[in-house]
Amino acid sequence: MSGGAPKGNTNATKNKIWTEAIRKAIVQGKKLDTLAKKVVAMAEEGDLGAMKEIGDRLEGKPQANVNVESGDLVVQIRKFSDD
Repeated sequence: MSGGAPKGNTNATKNKIWTEAIRKAIVQGKKLDTLAKKVVAMAEEGDLGAMKEIGDRLEGKPQANVNVESGDLVVQIRKFSDD
């Protein structure tokens, strides 16, 4: 079974135009270093969102673990980040 949206589902492509436009603007405008420095500066000023972004990029997003117990049955569910 392949991942992603089912055949004929156009929802998966809707954001690609926006993503590609942003990517092009960043790469062609050489803005990536400027944006990275801004995120670091924001984190240094106490912005929790910026801190989280840096942590997620450097260490990866934390995985969620859920343990379900019912009698003798124990089920562990792990969700890994999509990155």
